[in-house]
Amino acid sequence: MTDIFLRRAYDPPPSQDEGRKVLVDRIWPRGISRETLGADLWLKDIAPSDDLRHWFDHDPKKWPEFRRRYTAELDANPEPLRELRQLIRKGPVTLLYGARDTEHNNAVALRDYLAQ
Repeated sequence: MTDIFLRRAYDPPPSQDEGRKVLVDRIWPRGISRETLGADLWLKDIAPSDDLRHWFDHDPKKWPEFRRRYTAELDANPEPLRELRQLIRKGPVTLLYGARDTEHNNAVALRDYLAQ
């Protein structure tokens, strides 16, 4: 599988090539213009449901259960995964996300899901 990178939407892009940049949040990052973010694609349908997102509330204690529930949502919604996997087969992809927590967010869970 090709390289899958992660980058917080509010961080500046690195000097190396990130490949295709895909925003994987349901909500657009507050205060960031489309030009500044530079996303090639916004796959909001791959993001956790609003109910799951609100339940998780970025609480690290809920992380294992969040991953389990998010995996179930991804399994039940194959079309956005198919689209993302097609991009990944073509070259490097950077998953963009807005969460402050760089270790407990949907992009981390999604990257791990794709690596299985």
